[in-house]
Amino acid sequence: MPHNIAALIDHTLLKPEATRADIEKVCSEARQYGFASVCVNPFWVPAVEAELRGSPVKVCTVIGFPLGATSTEAKVAEAALALRAGAQELDMVINVGALRSSDEDLVKLDIRAVAEAAREAGAIVKVILETALLENDEKVTACVLAKEAGAEFVKTSTGFGPGGAKVEDVALMRRAVGPQMGVKASGGIRTLADLEAMVAAGATRIGASASVKIVAEAAAIGS
Repeated sequence: MPHNIAALIDHTLLKPEATRADIEKVCSEARQYGFASVCVNPFWVPAVEAELRGSPVKVCTVIGFPLGATSTEAKVAEAALALRAGAQELDMVINVGALRSSDEDLVKLDIRAVAEAAREAGAIVKVILETALLENDEKVTACVLAKEAGAEFVKTSTGFGPGGAKVEDVALMRRAVGPQMGVKASGGIRTLADLEAMVAAGATRIGASASVKIVAEAAAIGS
């Protein structure tokens, strides 16, 4: 387990009812604890960029969220706007229905289009599979397509689906993408034990809204 647990965590606030004060609070926490990024809905990217400017904390947003069922053109346009506003990491939702329809070409092109837009801006892409909606063979296929399409990470869940991150899914995804690609576990990770289990299974990034609680738990054990 890395000594600096905070550096693994995307401090996340994606609730639709989040206020500007809520957003400012998570940015302040991220700067204080040194989280990897603050992950918010696209509307809040300019505010987060302003709050985090000059800090090492990245600005992360979501694309095609939470369903993934918008057109590739819409995802690319959303990505371009977010990147212009200062986003440095994009967590995009795959087209789940296309994947389950075995339309692998569409899924790969969808990811590649967003990944290329991100690369031009020096940003990275994490591809959300929404594992709770997929069979194991579909999860593996999605991982392979994300890797072939040039994404940097695969990610378990939106946190808005029927289930969140599971250790066995993280392990499956790690096997599917190999050692070079990132794996992000997200959805339902609320304790230090949850985080440690995901990292042991192969996760290199954690999405959590309980980030401060997790770091406090780690500090209490270490003290």
